[in-house]
Amino acid sequence: MIKIFVALILFGSMSTGASVPKLDPREEFPGGIGTTEDNSVQAFSHPLSGTRGQIRRDFSVGNSFFNSVWVSSPSSTTARDGLGPNYNAVSCSACHFKDGRGRGLPEVEGPIDISLLFRLRVKNGTREVIPHPTYGGQFQPQSIPGVLNEGDAVVSYKKLFSHYADGSIYELAQPIYNFVRLNFGPLGENTITSPRVAPQMIGLGLLEAISEVEIIKNEDPYDLDGDGISGRANRVFSVVDQALRLGRFGWKAGKPSLVEQNAAAFNGDIGITSPLFPAEECTTGQADCLAQMTTEDVPMDRLNLVTTYSRLLAPPKRRDFSSQKVQNGRDHFYKLGCTSCHTPSFTTGLSELENLSVQKIYPYTDLLLHDMGDALADDVEDYQNEDLATTREWRTPPLWGLGLVQTVNGHTRFMHDGRARDLTEAVLWHGGEGQKSKEAFTQLSKGEREELIEFLKSL
Repeated sequence: MIKIFVALILFGSMSTGASVPKLDPREEFPGGIGTTEDNSVQAFSHPLSGTRGQIRRDFSVGNSFFNSVWVSSPSSTTARDGLGPNYNAVSCSACHFKDGRGRGLPEVEGPIDISLLFRLRVKNGTREVIPHPTYGGQFQPQSIPGVLNEGDAVVSYKKLFSHYADGSIYELAQPIYNFVRLNFGPLGENTITSPRVAPQMIGLGLLEAISEVEIIKNEDPYDLDGDGISGRANRVFSVVDQALRLGRFGWKAGKPSLVEQNAAAFNGDIGITSPLFPAEECTTGQADCLAQMTTEDVPMDRLNLVTTYSRLLAPPKRRDFSSQKVQNGRDHFYKLGCTSCHTPSFTTGLSELENLSVQKIYPYTDLLLHDMGDALADDVEDYQNEDLATTREWRTPPLWGLGLVQTVNGHTRFMHDGRARDLTEAVLWHGGEGQKSKEAFTQLSKGEREELIEFLKSL
């Protein structure tokens, strides 16, 4: 008890010294004028308010393709065939149910939900990595008839215990992944597996509308200001522009635009080829897969419709915005330094769509890469495994809509693989550049911790 008392005197609420700006009433509408006021189970599935005319019709058609179940070729349903040969899911909405967040990990040990995929890379003797020579760049547990699937992924858990400054104990469940029933041999000791859960789809067009200049000005790769935060941008090859561009989508900011993010997801997750990604995920070690490859399963016009749909999904209005408990939690969020990565607001650039153009938005992300420490790393050695992003780095995820995941998707699992069983655990999993804020969180009183979580639930 003496140690705890001394810690509280030394650290207090562990304030990082960050000032708390006055609350802007516009923050109640995080998506600007396009914010939806629906907080029901359909909260993530509305177009930005004010979407009308042809663009609204395109949104509806894109929605139908997003929810469509794809079948293998050849089929009488030619507009929706081309599934596989290997794949993770049969539709976009199978992982992004109601445009929301996948569960990722099960409550108990066993098979993994289809909303959690694994990128595969192999160490090749340098600091760079290559796709797995037999299983390709993504593990795909399902396949069409006549094609051997790759295998299955299962999880077990190791319990980790620690305590808050007030002496109360908390428990985390560290996932341990294993790949079983592999049909093409073991993955090998040099394989890096990177789990990625399907995130919610809201606000993507607004994130795309932020100018590169606004994102880059938050970079500090060498931590010149000495705050322990070294955010940096990913630079990725754009298949559209045939040049390096700023990465902003995906768990490691691996894609520069929504159309490329969607095309890559079609290709890797469902086995649907397009003009942007015309090759299937089949390697020379998978003869059945190679024999049933298809090309250009989705033409560019349909891909553009799905992109219109994903670009226009609206963030929901905040809940309990004026609550004193929520406002206190906001103060803690700032004082603990959480905004060093979860940048509260941006103003979007000019757009041909009014509800995307020059909007003050509150996504709580900087869209930059951060080293999140050993516990969250794909590999503790600092291998470059997705363009400039390393095995230890993750893009700061947006926090808008966080408190509605349970309403929309029926669970409260968070982080890049769903290992956090609630928002408190999500904070406690932070390491690396987030370690200081995590430790500050553990120094708070029980009531203060609850206030911060209430703030997160209001987003």
